[in-house]
Amino acid sequence: MTVDYEVTASAPGKMIVLGEHSVVYGKPAVAIAIDKRTVTKVSKCDDFYVNGYRPLAGAHPHIRSIMLDNNISSLSVYGDTTLPTSSGLGSSAALSSSLSLAVRTLYGKDTDKETIARESFEAEWFAQGRASPLDTSTCTKGGGVALNSPEGLGRHLWTIDKAGKTWDVKEIDVPDMTFVIGYTGIHAPTGPIVEKVRKYKEHNKFAADIIDEMGLIALIGMNAMRRNDKEDLGDAMTKNHKLLSILGVSCNELNKLVNATLPYSYGSKLTGSGGGGSMIALTDEPEKVCEAITLRGGTPIIVHTDTEGVRLEENTAE
Repeated sequence: MTVDYEVTASAPGKMIVLGEHSVVYGKPAVAIAIDKRTVTKVSKCDDFYVNGYRPLAGAHPHIRSIMLDNNISSLSVYGDTTLPTSSGLGSSAALSSSLSLAVRTLYGKDTDKETIARESFEAEWFAQGRASPLDTSTCTKGGGVALNSPEGLGRHLWTIDKAGKTWDVKEIDVPDMTFVIGYTGIHAPTGPIVEKVRKYKEHNKFAADIIDEMGLIALIGMNAMRRNDKEDLGDAMTKNHKLLSILGVSCNELNKLVNATLPYSYGSKLTGSGGGGSMIALTDEPEKVCEAITLRGGTPIIVHTDTEGVRLEENTAE
């Protein structure tokens, strides 16, 4: 394998505070970047390699999508991450965002954040068959990102249209709050769960009503966040989790962690597509929440929310 000079980029993971699944259908949602990152290194070479190996046909759809968008067929990609995969914490979005920045830098193309957000969203859609730009916009921009929030709530970043849906992406201020993530250890790929919800919504009006209600709850929570009202935000989170459970995307392990953390939290819920992965708790007692998660077999992660978005790393070649 002959390689040319290397470019390295990284992007943070994310947690969805409110609005997963309903955001796919144009409803409001808010997410926050977290200080766990994916690092992606790329270089020109004579074939296609991922971590030193030629991948099987159809493997690594996110990488293949970004290669197609940039009209390249050969590339060496090395990835490393502190994010557990299929955990609801944006591992694929962080990969897509960091890879987009690295590839576009390598080939001397535009690297503004809107371009990166659009390209990484297309990679998510290509890989999953359906997605919203919430994860990729958050991993690209960093901080807090809201989709389809009311006028006056957040600062406009960009608008993304796909398959008849429109998402207005905004930067939103995040007050100083403490969240604890509880990772179940269960890998739950996003695509099949998103497809399950789509079928349920199309064939059951009750599911469509749940999605509408989740959109309203997300608006309530966004306004609570703007007021730095932890009690109202936590209440919205817990209500959101109950609706996600009714929708069929939670699981026993997630519910155990949510229930265990509620006595020490303003609110708790699953985060991401569900089926496993992770939950989050808004709390002023992170040590007690961590202990409750550990006792139920989960892995706790205390989250710092003032996190930078996608960026080039120091060893980037000139």
